[in-house]
Amino acid sequence: MTVETTPDRAPLRSWLPGFVALAAIWGSSFLFIKVGVAELHPVHLTLFRVATGAVTLLVVLAVLRDRLPREPRVWAHMLVVAALGVALPFTLFGFGEQRVESMLAGIWNATTPLIVLPLAVLVFRTERLTVRRAVGLGLGFVGVLVVLGVWEGVGGAHFTGQLMCFGAAACYGLAIPYQKKFIAGSAHSGLSLSAAQLLVATAQLALVAPLVAGAPPMPTDLSLRVAASVLALGALGTGLAFVINMRNIRLAGASTASTVTYLIPVFAVLVGAVVLGERMNWHQPVGALVVLVGVAVAQGLFGRRGRRPEPVAPAARTVEPAARG
Repeated sequence: MTVETTPDRAPLRSWLPGFVALAAIWGSSFLFIKVGVAELHPVHLTLFRVATGAVTLLVVLAVLRDRLPREPRVWAHMLVVAALGVALPFTLFGFGEQRVESMLAGIWNATTPLIVLPLAVLVFRTERLTVRRAVGLGLGFVGVLVVLGVWEGVGGAHFTGQLMCFGAAACYGLAIPYQKKFIAGSAHSGLSLSAAQLLVATAQLALVAPLVAGAPPMPTDLSLRVAASVLALGALGTGLAFVINMRNIRLAGASTASTVTYLIPVFAVLVGAVVLGERMNWHQPVGALVVLVGVAVAQGLFGRRGRRPEPVAPAARTVEPAARG
């Protein structure tokens, strides 16, 4: 990868509003999932959400006069990326939030970088394991154990729900290095690749949903609250959020834009507490803090002052999972 621009020098005021807005949108997604699964099977919720997001990105593609990929190789890889980066994690978060609080799901989402790194090192070989990264991983997984509260014993629906949310983060952890190895070097824009990803995920879910959950309900059968949550998840959390993320990468740089990971659980906790009146045990926010410190150490965010910025890929060749949560 080579540095073609120096986006990290963009004025703070040019990208900070979009950065905070993205954290708020992705952090609020866990609230909308919680509301949605009250009436919808998690698979149906994911199907409606992903289809809405796909339509949103197709509209943006048309406005920007961009186009979908045409190479069969790209679409073949999309079968894997759509399943691991969209269909499975979105559905697992839905199942998980039938059992746990939305704020706790937001915390588990923050563990994604801890899963990405060992897979990138050991499986996809796109990264190197250094002492700093090993220390960060160790801290992060201590935080995971604290969030789980393993000293209280394991088992029960709440513990199962947490494992489902952790499984969703693990899916992201597989999808991200897979994309980096097989898709991110494509000449297509991130917007084009993400729209293709959502289209493939919609097709996968449309095939699986009737087998797993029966025929999906008509949108007119949903309450206004749930219908609005589905639209918010699709159009905002899975559509507009990606456009904002691309803008953040272009203006602030990939490394800075990726630190939105640290704000997402903050918004998830705040929204869950204020809107749904959720509460959590003391060890869950403490564990979350340990997880985030571990992620920061692994990503080299401590002691970065005075160092040269790490090379970043051009935004047009970068593609992330369509949404967080």
